[in-house]
Amino acid sequence: MCGLAGSITLSPALPPPELDDLEAMVASLRHRGPDECGFYRDQRAALGHARLSIIDLATGQQPLAGEDDRVWVVFNGEIYNHVELRKELVAHGHRFRTRSDTEVIVHAWEQWSDGAFERFNGQFAIALWDSLDEVLVLARDRFGVRPLYLAEHDGRLWFASEVKALFAGDRKMPRRLDPLGLAEVFSFWATVAPQTAFVGVEELRPGTVRTVRGNRVTDRAFWEPRNPLDDAPASAVNADEAAEAVRDALESSVRLRMLRADVPVGSYLSGGLDSSIVAVLGLRAKGSRFSTYSIRFEEAEYDETSYQRLMAEHLGSDHHEVVVTRRAIADAFPEVVAHAESPMLRTGPAPLFLLSRLVRESGVKVVMTGEGADELFAGYDLFREAKIRRFWGRRPESELRPLLLRRLYPYLSRSPMAHEAIAREFFGRDREAWARPGFGHQPRWQAASALQRLFTRELRRAMASGDVTGRLLSRLPTGFERWPALAQDQFLETQTMLSGYLLSSQGDRMLMAHSVEGRFPFLDPDVVRLANGLPPSLKLRGLDEKHVLKRAAADLVPEPILRRPKQPYRAPDALAFIGDDRPAWIDELVAPDTVAAAGVFDTVAVQRLWAKCRGTTLGAQPSNADNMALVGVLSTGLLVERLIQRAPERRQRVEFQTRIDRLANA
Repeated sequence: MCGLAGSITLSPALPPPELDDLEAMVASLRHRGPDECGFYRDQRAALGHARLSIIDLATGQQPLAGEDDRVWVVFNGEIYNHVELRKELVAHGHRFRTRSDTEVIVHAWEQWSDGAFERFNGQFAIALWDSLDEVLVLARDRFGVRPLYLAEHDGRLWFASEVKALFAGDRKMPRRLDPLGLAEVFSFWATVAPQTAFVGVEELRPGTVRTVRGNRVTDRAFWEPRNPLDDAPASAVNADEAAEAVRDALESSVRLRMLRADVPVGSYLSGGLDSSIVAVLGLRAKGSRFSTYSIRFEEAEYDETSYQRLMAEHLGSDHHEVVVTRRAIADAFPEVVAHAESPMLRTGPAPLFLLSRLVRESGVKVVMTGEGADELFAGYDLFREAKIRRFWGRRPESELRPLLLRRLYPYLSRSPMAHEAIAREFFGRDREAWARPGFGHQPRWQAASALQRLFTRELRRAMASGDVTGRLLSRLPTGFERWPALAQDQFLETQTMLSGYLLSSQGDRMLMAHSVEGRFPFLDPDVVRLANGLPPSLKLRGLDEKHVLKRAAADLVPEPILRRPKQPYRAPDALAFIGDDRPAWIDELVAPDTVAAAGVFDTVAVQRLWAKCRGTTLGAQPSNADNMALVGVLSTGLLVERLIQRAPERRQRVEFQTRIDRLANA
């Protein structure tokens, strides 16, 4: 796992790239790759790399080229099937100088052009420069595990793993928040590529290869989500057969991610089913003890320690824990936002920031996690709620409606008033639209978008110029309305929450803040293809979420973990910031002068929100809306302070171990 950066001139008349600019970009990414740095430069292009050494520690330095030094690559990620691809490429006559997966990328491009990327089983952001034809090729993995940002300014195209590197490379580049990017975050919890939170900055879409030849830009999707009916087996599959297939696919995926590394690989343990499966299969693949890592919370509402320790004891792992307090979240939050490079509506990334620091301090560079399981196998309450809401819309006269609601939320049977309120305000809302795409997500999107009332009048007016929900739904795959309802919900969850938030703000950015690589076995192409083709009833059987996955894990994990109710990962939100011992940056950030200077939020609205949250009575919780609102205000304010108002730093000089400078040698 690494950081990449670079630029190309879009006109031959422009001067060549400045090495100082490239050095500043790489320096801003050293947290992603602290082990060594390298660069390539010619008359038109500059490529930079900060390396986190995972595979081929001795000879895997970047930038790297093929036999004729024509095509150069910088790469962030892993190609897990590089061993198999290498054998195939050698049979085609290619000669290799290293054992790295990076070199496989170059030869695969030479052999198959942009058809190479669909052959990769991995997580990657790639920049290839053909120095003879002067063509830049950029590519990103199927789910956007690895980030890749672009910006065009003053005749140059800049690209990097993080936005801060773009701003560091070209300090004259405009730095402003994009109203539509803010509207997406305050609707979907994250921006959806190619949209970002910054004006003029684009994120390459997942599963896309972009070719830049002069001023001509071509995008091609090398992978797109498919209608599950297209991947469904020809004959019916029973639950036992499906569970066995899922188990086999996951075993292969975990084995590949456990063994394709030249450094130790650990595993996160949340206490839930998904990470437990990954850890068990990881231990089986390794065959000996390995390290596991968990977050503990002081407050019982968020804590899953008993399940984590039960699983660690079951594994016999070398288990590590970090105890997270409200104050620890508040103290870490400025750095969390600086690494996430996006506003956030929850503090969930902060404990994971602290956990990745623990991983690094223990001497481990790579961890596996369970991300993707809930999206693939229907593990979220959203999927169950949407199923009931669609039933209510389809069968408004049914007497089963209140029974289904009590089955989903048993506590409602003790509170008729709460039952009536939830039935009316949540399950009864817009139920006549039950057949429309996006129906399952509308309550979440509406709740988040209601927070846009906090923005200034001018910003709200700019947001109104673009209907972000309509734009998202206008880009759905052809024939989407014919997909099963559950598959529609899974697709939208993957496009929004998984890619932009869980794998980015809460995933890659928090891991790489401390130079730790995350690996995600559930997102293996074979696992995805298999899960996609399973009937909805095997994923969500009645209201039993992840049914087939539970069957697959029946003899892998302890019974209490297998049968425990789904507990979404959560952390203290507003409560982390309103205590009397809060750090000084919070009061400074919500001060009227600071809010006005940022020009994002209405000063009066922020003061009302702050007073309301601070006035929360002892033992009470701010409402869900106030939780999201305060976190959104603070994170956006920090983003403005760190990436907009502060001029990009030109940090200490970088020592380049790999130097290919064709200008110096000309």
